[in-house]
Amino acid sequence: MDKPLHSLSLSEVLRGIESRRFTSEAYTQALLARIASLDETIRAWAWLEPEQAIKAARLSDSHLAAGGKPGPLHGLPVGVKDIFATAGVPTEMGSPAFAGNIPDESAGVVKLLEDRGAFVMGKTVTTECAFLFPGKTRNPWNPSHTPGGSSSGSAAAVAAGFVPAALGTQTNGSVIRPAAFCGVVGFKPTQGMIPIEGALTFSHTLDQPGIFTRCVEDAAWLAASLTGEGGKPSPSIDARSTPPRLAAVQTPVWEQAEDDAKQNFRENIQTIRKGGARVEECELPDIFSHAHRAIRTIMAVESALNLEELHRKQATLLSSTLKDFIAEGTDARAVVYLQALKTRLNLQTELESFLAKYDAVITPPATGEAPATLEQTGSPAFCSIWSLCGVPAITIPVGFGPRGLPLGLQIVGPRGKDGQALSSAHWCEGLFSFPCWREKP
Repeated sequence: MDKPLHSLSLSEVLRGIESRRFTSEAYTQALLARIASLDETIRAWAWLEPEQAIKAARLSDSHLAAGGKPGPLHGLPVGVKDIFATAGVPTEMGSPAFAGNIPDESAGVVKLLEDRGAFVMGKTVTTECAFLFPGKTRNPWNPSHTPGGSSSGSAAAVAAGFVPAALGTQTNGSVIRPAAFCGVVGFKPTQGMIPIEGALTFSHTLDQPGIFTRCVEDAAWLAASLTGEGGKPSPSIDARSTPPRLAAVQTPVWEQAEDDAKQNFRENIQTIRKGGARVEECELPDIFSHAHRAIRTIMAVESALNLEELHRKQATLLSSTLKDFIAEGTDARAVVYLQALKTRLNLQTELESFLAKYDAVITPPATGEAPATLEQTGSPAFCSIWSLCGVPAITIPVGFGPRGLPLGLQIVGPRGKDGQALSSAHWCEGLFSFPCWREKP
């Protein structure tokens, strides 16, 4: 029996459309039916107009019917985090301060999506200005739990079968954490590989785009299509004939992990070893104990700079969470900020040296399962080092915690070697069996 259309992977969708097994319109209709049945509970969308989605799908079908050459993402509906400017479409940054904001021009990555043949299915919910104050989205596995943030809607939409892929951003843990909490693949490429221009700027040093899919192969293809010419990019999965060499790293925040997450990581190490990989359990150099303080300082100071006008003109519409963080950045001494930037450069050098004898690092993506709250989005602590250093990071779902919510495994590679990191993640993914979503959240 054929799988339901909404359950297809990105690559299955593209093959199905190109081979004329089904049309982009039929596929989009199936997704819209799925959304209509579940989104009242999950609330993944900040903006969604079904008629516009159908119109875009029909245009894709017309292109093929007229003999046009399909792009690498032809006919693919994609969710876009609501901090990426999208021409003619509300882009409200998860804040009433941006209510009614409709850009004239799309962000660079949105243009790339459309140039490659995809279209914007809708805008997904973000936390306020891509920081900590949560939006309306719920975790598809249990709606009383957070989906994580700040790319909350993107992770939930992919996990719920609303779209096969979605765009997000990560400044600290905003792709990897929600992907882990929602049980999907999250990929944050090397910083600069996918353009960030046209997205709300929170921290110009740290903001990085990322993507959500249902498997590593799909993440590699989507990233490839957004970085290379004609979908032949650098971050494709490298061919691997031997198991990877991995460093299992707890990081300086290991004690923040829940006991079940710690046990899950130990079991992951054993599974990967049994699969044939060489896994060395080791710790990062002592200098990495300064990473979390450095990333907080950079984020605080740069948010105070980049959101200064917003804060000055619209403070009454901002949460106390965001205003307090801006105040922290405003009060920071220049020398402390400059020292944090220096620490970042030192850590990048140290990490490159550390990774020289490994294909990748494996480490938890989060402290555990998604917390049972909608008042906050969970700790990004297990993502901070990799975001600070701008290296590629992928999380894959590997199992469930005691409350029946997903747990993930994070794979981190050297800067600029995204194919190597994806290859290691793809190899690890093959050792675990995990459903991509729950049919009845």
